[in-house]
Amino acid sequence: MSGSPPPELTIVVPAYNERETIREILARVRELPISKEVIVVDNCSTDGTREILQGLPPTEGLTVVLQPSNYGKGTSVRTGFERARGEFVVCQDADLEYDPQDIPRLLEVARGGADAVFGTRLSDQHSREGGNRFFSAGRRWVTTWFNLVFAARLTDVSTCYKMVRRAIIQGIPLKGSGFELDFEIPAKLRRAGVDIVEVPVSYAPRGFEQGKKICWRDGFKAAWTILKYRFTR
Repeated sequence: MSGSPPPELTIVVPAYNERETIREILARVRELPISKEVIVVDNCSTDGTREILQGLPPTEGLTVVLQPSNYGKGTSVRTGFERARGEFVVCQDADLEYDPQDIPRLLEVARGGADAVFGTRLSDQHSREGGNRFFSAGRRWVTTWFNLVFAARLTDVSTCYKMVRRAIIQGIPLKGSGFELDFEIPAKLRRAGVDIVEVPVSYAPRGFEQGKKICWRDGFKAAWTILKYRFTR
């Protein structure tokens, strides 16, 4: 593996207690007709996800990292970014909210010269996203706050799909261990002068009964993270 040419894209899959979906999401990702590597990082799952990953046969282009403790989703994402070899990197949640079939569309824009491409769920084309009104309102509020703080024009700052050129993201010191990393990344990209392009993506939101882990407290953490990295390095 180490002697093979680097892939065009590294897809990082952080996983925590996703037993019902981990096999399918990995299958969907690996079927994408692009040059890629997949790095799945298990955050010490307790529902059988870890055992499923341990039982996967050795496969070229697939790396499984088993965290020794629950360090938080952000740490899993950072671990994947640190190991990435692709020209670009992107995160893919282990549930089925985001459709990996949208990834090639983001990659096409990145190939055209964009250093950072975000997949937006809240553009005009996807304004009827459905799902919990609380989460939808929260996403819009946090995005509005980010735009005010950074004089930006994003429509969905909290999206999972943040595709960034590897040389750039590995050159930015990331610190977040939890969901706040979703906001640290765009904040530090803006501070570095990196333009962010948005591409509409599909979205199938799930609720707490399906395993959603984010809560209202994360909204306050997001707002503080955005403000903090506007004025500190």
